[in-house]
Amino acid sequence: MAKSKGEINGHAMPHSESTDQILDRHRTSEQKSFGQKLRGFLRRNLMVILTVSGVLVGVGLGMMVRKMNLTRAQMTYFAFPGEMLLRMLKMIILPLVVCSLVSGAASLDTRSLGKLGGIAVGYFLGTTLIASCIGVSLAFIIKPGVGAGALNTNSLALESISNDKETADSFLDLARNLFPANLVAAAFRSHILNRLFVFFNIDYFLYSTGNVPIGTDTDGMNILGLVLFAMVFGVALRKLGPEGEELIRFFNAFNEATMVLVSWIMWYVPLGIMFLVGSKIVEMEDVVLLVTSLGKYIFASILGHIIHGGVVLPLIYFAFTRKNPFTFLSGLITPFTTAFATCSSSATLPSMIKCVEENNGVDKRISRFILPIGATVNMDGAAIFQCVAAVFIAQLNNHELNAGQIFTILVTATASSVGAAGIPAGGIITIAIILEAIGLPTNDLSLMLAVDWIVDRTTTVVNVEGDALGAGILHHINQQEMKKKQQEAELGEDEEEEAEELLEVRVEAVANRADGESSPLVRHQAVRTPEGTPEAIESML
Repeated sequence: MAKSKGEINGHAMPHSESTDQILDRHRTSEQKSFGQKLRGFLRRNLMVILTVSGVLVGVGLGMMVRKMNLTRAQMTYFAFPGEMLLRMLKMIILPLVVCSLVSGAASLDTRSLGKLGGIAVGYFLGTTLIASCIGVSLAFIIKPGVGAGALNTNSLALESISNDKETADSFLDLARNLFPANLVAAAFRSHILNRLFVFFNIDYFLYSTGNVPIGTDTDGMNILGLVLFAMVFGVALRKLGPEGEELIRFFNAFNEATMVLVSWIMWYVPLGIMFLVGSKIVEMEDVVLLVTSLGKYIFASILGHIIHGGVVLPLIYFAFTRKNPFTFLSGLITPFTTAFATCSSSATLPSMIKCVEENNGVDKRISRFILPIGATVNMDGAAIFQCVAAVFIAQLNNHELNAGQIFTILVTATASSVGAAGIPAGGIITIAIILEAIGLPTNDLSLMLAVDWIVDRTTTVVNVEGDALGAGILHHINQQEMKKKQQEAELGEDEEEEAEELLEVRVEAVANRADGESSPLVRHQAVRTPEGTPEAIESML
């Protein structure tokens, strides 16, 4: 009887799969794996996609609403969702800065804290000085103020800005704000010195005492004083030892709870950014006139930001870590987008801490110690546009800058950026300090303020990029130190084991020698007996 193809030697064999069936199954598995990869990618980068989409949708929405010619009240209503985002981010700044710095300073030993703090200060000052040099160089190469002598405040219908402060007053204000007289008041007010003309009447004659400096308090968080207090307070808690552990745990728990609040706020960021960008486009006056009048100034500032943020800072990171800086920066798209939309380093701080820790694996002790300090004192982007603005105003007034004035611009921009407020348009005040230092009028500052909303976006992105790369560098240095200490500890353990083995060998040798000395022959030699006596002969035998 003939056997079927599926039977061999009377046994039924399974039908072999056809080529088409195998290809279909392989294609299905590939589709499943691709779908799984796509879902995983979307899950990991959902916040980034939503944030970038919020910016793009905001631009389109702003261009559409701009044509509707909204009233001032309607524009306020339109900007309300974006205003809520800024208020939420500012609300979280105070507990985040204080608690993160206290817990960060308390978690590091004094030696590590001093070393990391010294490296951080050197990094911040060095990068800011480099940024200032880039700004001055580009301003002299591009010459944004040459040929713009006819441009003035009246041609753009802008209000003039005056500043009566002297350079020394500004630096004294910086020192005063480092040590606030009232910590509670420092949470919402800062000290500022103004110069006023004081008149008094004597016998119907008015007499002036001249330009008198008078200290006043102004609205705005004194974040510099809070940062210094939180750092010193954290070190003091660590010095207390067991007595300070309870309070350290309290600040650690407070810090973790604050980060949970940050993660909740981050889900509102895409919607808030959309209306922030859209409302800013709606509020623009005549952008064409501003860009054509101040286009070279805008180009010089943004080009400086691109060079510093895209070349200089990544090279510094690579020089220290020998790692790809753009891989590190790719995990920070959300805080960069937040910085671009809010124009505030302080408002970007919550998302920056979250992304640096979760996406780039930076140690919490490093990130929560260095990022709040960086948001306060590290202003690379601001230094660039401030130097460009100073040289621009000098060229605008046909004022030739000598070498001493150029050096003054570099030093003043680097030093004054430490106390610059991490808020929108905070660098305009610093430009006034630079202009006063080199003896130029401050009447043209309103020109800077007119386009500050454009330049301030790339400025803030470069500021927070410098903070993030600084945290990455410190994390790498800390990891290397820990590995070195671990190797030294292992080497010390090996040396201790070798010493113990040598000691055991010596003890055994001593014990063996002691046994040899206790032999009958030695005992006999130790007993003084006359030679030849029966006892001596017997013991020798």
